[in-house]
Amino acid sequence: MRTHAAIPGALLALVVAPAGAATPPAALGSFIERHCAGCHDDIEKKGNLDLTSLAFAPGDPKNFDLWVKVHDRVATGEMPPKSKARPAAADVKAFLGEVAQPLTAAERARDATEGRATRRRLNRHEYENAVRDLLQAPWLQVKEWLPEDGEAHRFNKLGEALDVSHVQMARYLGAAEYALREVVAHQVARPEPKTVRYYAREQRSFVGPMKFSVFNTAPERATFPVLDRTAQPDVRAGKAPATVGARDPATRELEGVGLVASTYEPLEPKFNQFKAPHGGRYRLRFHAYSVWVGPGKPVPGKPDRWWIPDLDDISAGRRDEPITIYSEIPPRQLRRLGAFDVTPEPSVQELDVWLLPGETIRPDAARFFRSRPGAGRWQNPLAEKEGQPGVVFRWLEVEGPIFVQWPTAGHRLLFGDLPLRAAAGGGVEVISDHPREDAARLLEGFLRRAYRRPVAAGEVARFLPVVQHTLAAGGAFVDAMIAGYTAVLCSPEFIGLEERPGPLGDHALATRLALFLWNTAPDAALRALADQAKLRRPEVLRAETERLLQDPRSRRFTDAFLDYWLDLRKVGGTAPDENLYPDYYLDDLLTESALEETQQFFRELLRADLPARHLVASDFAMLNEKLAQHYGLPPVSGVALRKVPLPADSVRGGLLTQAAVLKVTANGTTTSPVLRGVWIMERLLGDPPPKPPPNTPAVEPDIRGAATIRQQLDKHRSVDSCASCHVKIDPPGFALESFDVMGGFRDRYRAMGETAKAAPGLGRGGQKFAFHYALPVDCTGEMPDGRPFTDIREFKRLLLADEVPVARNLVQQLVTYATGAPVRFSDRPAVEAMLARTRASGWGVRSLVHEVVQSELFRRK
Repeated sequence: MRTHAAIPGALLALVVAPAGAATPPAALGSFIERHCAGCHDDIEKKGNLDLTSLAFAPGDPKNFDLWVKVHDRVATGEMPPKSKARPAAADVKAFLGEVAQPLTAAERARDATEGRATRRRLNRHEYENAVRDLLQAPWLQVKEWLPEDGEAHRFNKLGEALDVSHVQMARYLGAAEYALREVVAHQVARPEPKTVRYYAREQRSFVGPMKFSVFNTAPERATFPVLDRTAQPDVRAGKAPATVGARDPATRELEGVGLVASTYEPLEPKFNQFKAPHGGRYRLRFHAYSVWVGPGKPVPGKPDRWWIPDLDDISAGRRDEPITIYSEIPPRQLRRLGAFDVTPEPSVQELDVWLLPGETIRPDAARFFRSRPGAGRWQNPLAEKEGQPGVVFRWLEVEGPIFVQWPTAGHRLLFGDLPLRAAAGGGVEVISDHPREDAARLLEGFLRRAYRRPVAAGEVARFLPVVQHTLAAGGAFVDAMIAGYTAVLCSPEFIGLEERPGPLGDHALATRLALFLWNTAPDAALRALADQAKLRRPEVLRAETERLLQDPRSRRFTDAFLDYWLDLRKVGGTAPDENLYPDYYLDDLLTESALEETQQFFRELLRADLPARHLVASDFAMLNEKLAQHYGLPPVSGVALRKVPLPADSVRGGLLTQAAVLKVTANGTTTSPVLRGVWIMERLLGDPPPKPPPNTPAVEPDIRGAATIRQQLDKHRSVDSCASCHVKIDPPGFALESFDVMGGFRDRYRAMGETAKAAPGLGRGGQKFAFHYALPVDCTGEMPDGRPFTDIREFKRLLLADEVPVARNLVQQLVTYATGAPVRFSDRPAVEAMLARTRASGWGVRSLVHEVVQSELFRRK
C-alpha cells in the first residue's frame, strides 16, 4: 500500500498543499509565459482562465481538475491554438511531465487512504438479483419496491450516486419482507403437477368482441369464430353457441378465434380464465395458425371497400405471422415473455417462463395494425384487394407451477427441515419445538448464505433479538423468523460493499467479479475459491472470469451495461409522433426487435472476441424479418434474431446505425445533429464536449420544413463561443442525418403543412399519412482535421482510420462499470497498458474484459 512517505518531499508539498498555497514550478511558469499567457493572462482571460495567476495545488480537487484540462489541451494540440506558434516537441513533453507527475502523485496519495472507489451499496438491480439468487426465486420483482438509483459518470454503480436515506431503508424493509414471504411454502403437501388447457372459445375477452358494440363497430375490431379453416357465421351472429364444449371433444379441438388486428384497446384478447396461482416456473403451449380473410363484398351504389375484412370468408394463411406473448396484471401491466412464429399449418408453440402470482397471458399478433380514430375511417395497411392476413388461436395449455422439490429451496433456506402443518386460518405453519435454539441455528445458516464473506463470531447475536421480540409478543415462528431475515437483508453487510483501501481481499474480489459479470452476489464456486484464498491468483481469476462469461447469467452484465452506457433503458421513453411517423407509431415489435438487436450484437462481439472497431462498423447485423424490412435489407424470415451478413455497400453495421441507438438519440418527433454528435463523442469516442455557455438557446428543428437543421446550425456556429465545440460535435451528427427518429433511412425530411400534398401511404393505426416530404437531407460534413465525408459510410471509414480511441473508450466504460469509479488521471497508464496487450487481437471485446479484471484498477479498491 502506498503512503505519503513513499512520495518525495518536494512533490509531497505540491500534492497536499491547499489551493492557492503553491505556485507552478519554474518550468511550468516559463512554458505558460511563452505559449499561453497571450490568451490566458489577467487581461485577456479567454475562457475565463488566467494561467499566470493560477495556483498549482493538486491536493485541491477543483484545482486538480483544472490542471488536468490544461494538461489535456496541450497534449492534444488544442493549446496553443493552431493560429499561434507551436512549441517545440521537447518543450511540450517537459511541460506535460511537470504537470503529470504531481497530479498522479496526488491521486495515488488519496488512493492510499481512501481507495479509487467510493464505498457504495448495491443498486436496485443488483439487490433484486442477489435476493432472487439467494432465495432461488427468479420471478421475484424486488427492484420495483425500491426508489430509482442515482447516476454518476453515466452508470448506477458509483457510490457518489447511491445514497441511503430513511426512505430507502423503509423500501428495503418492504422489499425484503415481500421476497421472503413469497418463498414460504403455501401448503403442506407437494402440489400435484397440473396441466390445464384454456380454450379461446371459452375466454370472455376472445369471444366478447365477436359481437359489435359501441367500441367495435367495425370488423377490424371484432374477433371471429373459425372451425379449422372454415368460418362460422352462425356462431358469430349468436345463432349458435360459441363452443360445443366438452360434449364434443374432437370438434372442440378444432374451434378457434381469429383476428386481423394487433392486441390493443379496445381489442385485447387474453386467456383470462388462467391466473398464475403462485409465483414460479410454468410451461405455456399455444395452439395457433395463420389464415387469410377475404375482402369486403361490394355494395351496389357504394364505393368498393375491399380493405374491410369479410369475417365469413376464411382460407389458409399465406405466410407465417409473428406472435409476442406478454404476461398481464390488470390494468395493462405487461411483461414480455417471448415470441414465436405461427404458420398456416396449425401447430403448438411452447415457452418456458417465470410468472408472478395473479398474472394472466396476453398474445399479440405483433405485425398487424392497431386501428386508431383519425381524420377518416381506418384502413388496414396490410390489406390487399384479395384480402388480408389473420391469426387464429385455439387454446393455451399451462403446465405448472413446476416445483423441482417441496418445500422449495427458498423455503428450506429459511426453515430447513422443520415440519409444516395447515394453519387454522389458512396457509401453513412451521412447527418448532425449540424456537430459540432453532432461530439461532437457522439465522446462522441464513447469514452464511446471505453474507458475501465469512460470518464472524457473535454476528448472529445482532439479529436474534429481532426474532425473540416477535416471539415474546406472541408472534408466530414464521413471522418471527421473517422479521430476523428481513433485518439481515437490510443490513449494511448485505446492502453495502465491504472494500478497504489497497488490494481487495478474496471475498471482496469475488463480489466485485460477480457484480461485474452477473450483476449479483458471488455463487458457491466463487465463494469457495475466496474461502481458500485462491481467487487472487491471476490464472484462477482468469478461469473464473471465463466461467462467468460462459454462463447465461452474463446476459445480466451485457443488458445492464448497455442500458447505461448506450442508454438502452430509455428506448421506450419516447414514442414516434403519430402524425410525422405514423408508420412507426404503436409498433411494439419494431421497438422490441431494435432493443434486442443491440443487445445481441454486443453479446456476439463479446462471445467471439471481435475487435472493438465493430462498434463503429461491422459486416454483419443481428436481424429478424421486421428489422430487415425496416432497414431495407434482403428479406429475413421469422421473428427470431440471428446473425446476418450485410451487403458490401450497406449503411448498416455497427452501433451507429442501429434503430435502438438512433431512437434514444432522438425525441420521437425530430432528430438533432447536436444531440447525436454529443452522444457519439461521449459514448463511442470518450471525448465529451464541454457544456454550452450559460443562456445558450437550443436549436429546435423546424417541423414545418421551411429550414433544415443544418441551416439553423450554420447560424449557431457563426458565434465564436459556439464554433469551437460544434466543429467536433456537428460532423458525426450530420453523418447520421440520413436516419430518422426510428433509424429508418431517409433522403428527405418529413414535415407537416396544410398546403403541401401529403405523402401516399397508411400508418400503423390505419390512417392516411398526413405528413409530406420536405427539404432534402444533407449528410455531408468535414472532420475537425478537414477530411470530408459524403455519407455515413465514409464517416465510419474516417473514424476508424484510428481505432484506438474507440477501444480506449470501451475500456474506460468497462472500468467505470466494473469498479464503481471513473478512469482518472493516474489510471491512464493502466488503460494504455491494457490496450497495448490487446492490440494484436484488434482490441477484442472479450480480451478487453479479461484485461480489466486482471488490472490493478479492478483488483484494488
